[in-house]
Amino acid sequence: MRLNELADNEGATKKKMRVGRGVGSGKGKTAGRGVKGQKSRSGVSINGFEGGQMPLHMRLPKRGFTKRNRLAFTEVNLGRVQKAIDAGKIKSGAVLTEDDLVAAGLVRRKKDGVRLLAQGALTTKVSFVVTGASAAAVAAVEKAGGSVTLAGPVAEAAA
Repeated sequence: MRLNELADNEGATKKKMRVGRGVGSGKGKTAGRGVKGQKSRSGVSINGFEGGQMPLHMRLPKRGFTKRNRLAFTEVNLGRVQKAIDAGKIKSGAVLTEDDLVAAGLVRRKKDGVRLLAQGALTTKVSFVVTGASAAAVAAVEKAGGSVTLAGPVAEAAA
């Protein structure tokens, strides 16, 4: 067996049909699109068209609402914070602000604020000044001896 003798199994590959290449090709002239009409033209897509009947997507009721001025938070889990402390990127016992988390590489950007979530374990005493935090995250930080202070748009709206 040599490299030049390698071949696919019989019938494993099928050549692509080249349409519109002359009458003798078997798919020439109209290229299987029939004669005239919207579907014979190029660049036409009639997705969802049901022959003049009201299409399904228009018959179904509209649901939901997207708030245009909603706040987008960047989430950070306690497990990632603990990893950063173990790696020496963050000092244990420090007061961490959102800017410190960005500088340590835990979050790429703050967006409208950073929200602390409880996934993973935190064993070191650390205090946080963040925009938001889940109840479980606050409990885990306080159990480790730290504290969570809420600051930013969420805290101002609650006050």
